[in-house]
Amino acid sequence: MEFRETPQTPALRFQVLGPVQAWLDGKPLSLGSPQQQAVLTTLLLHSGRLVTTQDLVDALWGDRPPAQAVAALRTYISRLRTVIEPRREVRRPAELLISVADGYALRIPGEALDLTVFERLSAEAAAARASGDKHEAHRLLAQALDLFSGRPLTGIPGPYADAQRLRLAERQVAAAEELCAAALDIGLHSEIVGELNNLTAEHPLRERLRELLMLALYRCGRQAEALGVYTDTRKLLIEELGVEPGAGLSAMHTRILAADPALTLPAAPAPTTREDGLAAPPPPAQLPADVSDFSGRSDLVDDLSTVLMNATGQAVVVTSLAGIGGVGKTTLAVHVAHRVRSDFPDGQLYVDLRGAGASPADPVVVLGDFLHALGVTESPDSLEQRAALYRSLLASRRMLILLDNARDADQIRPLIPGVSGCAVLATSRSRLAGIPGAQLFDVEELTPDEALALFSAIVGEQRVAAEPEAAMKVVTACGFLPLAVRIAAARLASRPRWSVSDLASRLADQRRRLDELQLGNLAVETTIGLGYGQLSAAEARAFRLLALIDSPDIPLAAVTALLGVDEYTAEDLAEALVEANMLECFAPGRYRYHDLLRLYAQRQNERIGDTEEQERAVMRLLDLLIPTVRNAARTIEPDDPEPALLTTPASPGIDLPTSGSAQDWLRTEGALLLSAMAAATRGPRPSQHAAIDLLILLYGLGPDPTHGPQVRPILETVGRAAEHCGDLATLARVHFALGTLQSATSDFQEAEQSFRRSLDHQAPDDPTVLLLATANMLGVILSVGNRPDEALLFLEQARATSQAVRTPIAEARIVSNMARVQHRLGMAETAIQSASEGVAAARASKNGPLLAQTLYQLGVVLPGDEAVPHLREAHRLYQSQRNSLWEGYTLARLASALLAAEQHTDAAETAGASLAIGQEMGSAYCQGLANAALGEALLALAQPARGLACLQEAHAIFTRLGVPEASPVADLISRQHTEPFSSPPAP
Repeated sequence: MEFRETPQTPALRFQVLGPVQAWLDGKPLSLGSPQQQAVLTTLLLHSGRLVTTQDLVDALWGDRPPAQAVAALRTYISRLRTVIEPRREVRRPAELLISVADGYALRIPGEALDLTVFERLSAEAAAARASGDKHEAHRLLAQALDLFSGRPLTGIPGPYADAQRLRLAERQVAAAEELCAAALDIGLHSEIVGELNNLTAEHPLRERLRELLMLALYRCGRQAEALGVYTDTRKLLIEELGVEPGAGLSAMHTRILAADPALTLPAAPAPTTREDGLAAPPPPAQLPADVSDFSGRSDLVDDLSTVLMNATGQAVVVTSLAGIGGVGKTTLAVHVAHRVRSDFPDGQLYVDLRGAGASPADPVVVLGDFLHALGVTESPDSLEQRAALYRSLLASRRMLILLDNARDADQIRPLIPGVSGCAVLATSRSRLAGIPGAQLFDVEELTPDEALALFSAIVGEQRVAAEPEAAMKVVTACGFLPLAVRIAAARLASRPRWSVSDLASRLADQRRRLDELQLGNLAVETTIGLGYGQLSAAEARAFRLLALIDSPDIPLAAVTALLGVDEYTAEDLAEALVEANMLECFAPGRYRYHDLLRLYAQRQNERIGDTEEQERAVMRLLDLLIPTVRNAARTIEPDDPEPALLTTPASPGIDLPTSGSAQDWLRTEGALLLSAMAAATRGPRPSQHAAIDLLILLYGLGPDPTHGPQVRPILETVGRAAEHCGDLATLARVHFALGTLQSATSDFQEAEQSFRRSLDHQAPDDPTVLLLATANMLGVILSVGNRPDEALLFLEQARATSQAVRTPIAEARIVSNMARVQHRLGMAETAIQSASEGVAAARASKNGPLLAQTLYQLGVVLPGDEAVPHLREAHRLYQSQRNSLWEGYTLARLASALLAAEQHTDAAETAGASLAIGQEMGSAYCQGLANAALGEALLALAQPARGLACLQEAHAIFTRLGVPEASPVADLISRQHTEPFSSPPAP
């Protein structure tokens, strides 16, 4: 109905429970454009509290305000002041719509807004019903609902109005639900059947409405129809959501089948009396319904239950659950509260404090509701008086108070009882650390098994058992977040023609994943957005920018670089995000996102579209990482030549004074380095130059073949861009890096082509470190391919270049590589002499990686058991340097040397260790060398079947790679087929 004027109604009145309207002295006011009405609506719904200018801009335009948003806002405020205070003199300060700090507040009497009247009538109805006055409760609820004159906030634009429209519509339906329940309490079952039919048609998934309809039909003598409502509802829930009816609806079905006499309209109970002779209200039992498919968290449920049930001692027990949106805090809290409610015989109070939304519940209003539930008919006005009365009423009672969705500690502090015996269970997205003595529990994602159990409970165990791997992919894509798992499962359950694999493939696309994780009014993106909306501007910026790097975790130094602030500010911002559960801090100074939160942050980056800021953030990070990797290289390989960079970092980087600290940093930050390069490739040419600089520096320390899937797209993107604009310097580096990766993954023919292309883009008469490195690597690849004459030419070119740029360290490495070529050419003595010179130069240089490499080459060219001590030393060095690939190569060569020394058992063990490393690193050449040595060792140990299988595997690998080692292995296999196997002599 329209908000009608009564003798007590204020002269100025506002309506939001329908089209937004206003009246002054009974005459309607013209409220201006929809945007101007949106400003008024925002102020009205804040109930006289300050609304900042930025909050108003966000309310109207969200993430995309116009350029003159603030100026437009001031115009709307000025016009509204004129409309609602037409008699105000010029230049006289406004009395109603006032300026407060950096914002505005609309100060009007409470009864001037229809929503305030609705809330008051609803609270009075709840108190009347709790006190047993059911007719009064019904009258008040009917009066409250009569205030609605259509869809709330009709025609009001903006994200704030959209959210509030949904909230008010929900309040309207909930009140209608309560009105029907009150009507049943006073025997109006036949009168409300039609209304309940309409309501269930409009809201088919609200089980409480269906339950009330069943009861009304049953009391009208229409039992078959009542049971039919249950059958239809169960079918609908399974088809739409994939869930069975909840406990309340199921219980009503069972009771109707059993003709439970308690379902007939009961006689009014005799009221209990207090000592003062007044009627005492029944104990409040306000807990929401428990879910029927609660899964997992058994240890946490036990711990919480124990804490709450032991609510004795000197102080009230306060327990707080914190976690990201959608992690299941409310579901867990309600489940635990139901589990322990028998320990609180004086009742349970519940309130949704709406802390994640735009309009958190006012503690004054909450206390008023609690006092009504406790039998107080007229509450004091002030917060302090209400809190004192509340504490007094609970002083002699044992009650459980569930404070759901709290914004912060200040919001719940007035709601905490004053003495022991009662217990408070609070949930919040932030950690409520400001409550003295509170026990804080972090609610984390489900374990994989728990997530699968929840998924199975909704989808059905048979479907999950038929596709277990796909089911695991689904819950993994959901980040094991209960809300996401529940939505995904409900979508699948409502689509019987989909397979689990169909759903998994839809969720595999990260760009679409958030869109897939929504069903009806449930959406992961909306839930995360509530938390995002609570962040300050600086925190929201940090939340977005840190997601530019798709790394499993981010160190504080990287946070500082990305945000472009000092370290203290960066840490404050990161910790604020941790407190808001928008980021995790799993170790001091290290942060990470939940997967779905990262996707949300990345989507916000796309929506805001400030590519320049994003590119600057990535460049700041690379400006830190490039010099830091260079510092690591200088520490690990002192005096090694450095390639010229395409960029000029301004930062000195992180100091890494020891080889151990440098290696630790490189290993810890490996994922960060890859992610930073990938982010840079999406930027302009300077960013791509920085990415290739970083990769060249990393590959100077040795490539990791397992990173191929991440590195190849980076090189392809940068290479295409460089090709398009004729950037020869970048192309030379791209092909060199690609050849280095291909050599590590045993793709020798492709590596040769990549190194040749790199040389094509370099000036042969311009001696550079890159030219030296490319010629050296090409020589090595040609040597591996048994083309020693060609290899020697490129190694000579590399040696001449090293002399021109005066890098004796590089020359020692090249001489060592030349020893391998000389060995292939049959120049055994010369090869040993060259390799020995390389070792001597490496020992003098104190360069550990160089010494390991030269010892390896010496071990390869030395005959038989003479190689063993050199290869053992090389292995120890590679092991200490954590160079797994070359550790595997060295073990394979050591196994061959041990075979020559007739140490067959040690050779087999060493070859087996090499094979494991080769398989782990994905190096086919290492696996071939290891299989060849292992096969020969097993033959010598009288295990011909296993030995021959290893040799055949080695031959297949060498043949595929096109390397000369295939020939001697083939000869050995041939001999096993033509000669009888002889057992070794007895010991």
